[in-house]
Amino acid sequence: MSRTLRLWVLLLGAGGLAALFAVACAGMPRFGGAWHPYGDRAVHAALAHRTANTIASVNFDQRAFDTLGEESILFGAVLGTVVLLRQTREENRRQPEPAHVYPAVRRYALFALPVTLLIGLYVIAHGQITPGGGFQGGIAVATALHLLYIAVDYRALERIRPIGRYEVGDAAGEAAYVLVGAAALVSGAAFLTNVLPFGTFNTLSSGGTVPVLNAALGVEVACGVVVLLARFLDQAVEIEETP
Repeated sequence: MSRTLRLWVLLLGAGGLAALFAVACAGMPRFGGAWHPYGDRAVHAALAHRTANTIASVNFDQRAFDTLGEESILFGAVLGTVVLLRQTREENRRQPEPAHVYPAVRRYALFALPVTLLIGLYVIAHGQITPGGGFQGGIAVATALHLLYIAVDYRALERIRPIGRYEVGDAAGEAAYVLVGAAALVSGAAFLTNVLPFGTFNTLSSGGTVPVLNAALGVEVACGVVVLLARFLDQAVEIEETP
C-alpha cells in the first residue's frame, strides 16, 4: 500500500468517525438536564439488584465484562513487568543498605500504615454500599504496605512482602473473577450474570455477585500493585549490573 493510499484511508476513517461522533452528540440529552436515559436505567437496575452504590452496580453487574477487561489490563501489565524486569545473568543482587529516617517521618508513617490498611479493606468490603470498591481499596492496601519502606527501610518492607505469595494472590484474584462469571454459565445464564440472591438493601450481603467480584478485584489490584512496585524497587535498590 502506497503512502498516498494510506493517507486516503486515514482521511476516510477519520471523516466517518467525525460524522458518527457528531450524530451521537446531537442525540445526547441537554447539558445540565435532570433526565438521562442511561443514568435512569443504571439507577433502576442498581436498586432492583439491592446495590446501594450505583457505580458498583455498573462496574460489577451491568458491565461486569468490561471491568474484567480493565482488570486484565493491570494483570497483563504486572505480568509484563515481571518478565521484563527479572534478574538476568549479567546482574547481581546486593543487600540494600539501611537509610536514615527522620523520627517525625517514622512516627507519621507508622501511624498512617494501619489506618491506611484499615481504610483500604473497609473500602473493598463496603464497595456495594458506599463510594469506592476493589480498585480504590486495592490501591490503598498496597500503599499501606509500602509505608513501612518510608518508616523503616527496604529490608523491613521485604519481610512483609514475600513476592511469590503476592504473585499467587494476583493470579488468584483474576481467576476468581473469571470463575464467578463461569458459575453463571453453569446456572444457564450469560457470563458474569448476577445469579446470587440479592440480599437486603444497604447491607454487606446485598448486591448478589457484586461484593464477590468486588473482593476478587480488590485482591488482584492490591497484590498486582505490590508486585509491580517490587520489581521497580528491586531494580533501583538491589539489582546492579556486573562490572
